[in-house]
Amino acid sequence: MIDVAVILNPASGSAGRDTAARIVELFAAEGRVATVLAAGRDRTVADQARAAVEAGCRIAVAAGGDGTVNAVAAAVLGRDIPVGVLPMGTLNHFAKDLGLPLGLAEAVRVAAQGTVRRVDVGQVNGRVFLNNSSIGVYPGVVELRRRWESTSLGKWVAALWASLVVLRRRPFMGVRIRIDEATVVRLTPFVFVGNNEYRMVGLQAASRASLTGGRLALCVMHASFRRSLLLLAWQVLRRGVNQVSELELFLVSEATVETRRRRIQVSLDGELAVLASPLEYRVLPMALSVAGP
Repeated sequence: MIDVAVILNPASGSAGRDTAARIVELFAAEGRVATVLAAGRDRTVADQARAAVEAGCRIAVAAGGDGTVNAVAAAVLGRDIPVGVLPMGTLNHFAKDLGLPLGLAEAVRVAAQGTVRRVDVGQVNGRVFLNNSSIGVYPGVVELRRRWESTSLGKWVAALWASLVVLRRRPFMGVRIRIDEATVVRLTPFVFVGNNEYRMVGLQAASRASLTGGRLALCVMHASFRRSLLLLAWQVLRRGVNQVSELELFLVSEATVETRRRRIQVSLDGELAVLASPLEYRVLPMALSVAGP
């Protein structure tokens, strides 16, 4: 049996050559024995997470960004194994919303000695997301950004360039959304589904006040022109979702999103998957145990 299984993504932003050894030392200082399972050419993060669960780990610790946390959460879901998080990615949305420290030593201390609590999980067609899922322009941006960020452009320049390229194309799609007894039909550049409601105004934009509200926040934009998209983004940040007429927000426990395509590219916590349409979204209240401060 493994005491602490640390699933390490060496490709994460702050990972270095000595990261694994440093993690083992920090857990030892907290009185815990850590075994590092690093992803590599032949073993993905998801593979290593499943291996940790099969080995009977007491806690599964995700050392990486939001995609790494997603893979570890998917592996332990339905089992009595808490997830710890060592935030080593670029954005670390889940760690920040959970209130975790971003420094490695402090994060190890919380994973080793913190309080275990339960949080909600989002799910679409059986796939897990802890932060959000979306279809439309954003998955296209992610795909192009990854293609270019390994070049001399760099990550942030690649993201900006990918956004401009996607917006030059026809970014609108027809969707049919079924919520309870109602059906909504829209022509939209994207559908965004958050695991609980996001703040969308001011300095705390793109963060969540709660991970235990038991609701999905489904947001649909119905901008009519490409040039409207950037203007709407600015209006949302300045005024908030509820004050922008081109955005509709639904707080739901489940929803069905249907497109004309049989299969569609979907973003899940920043990772991409191709899923069959319709997309069946639901929230799993208090389904995941996490080590928090």
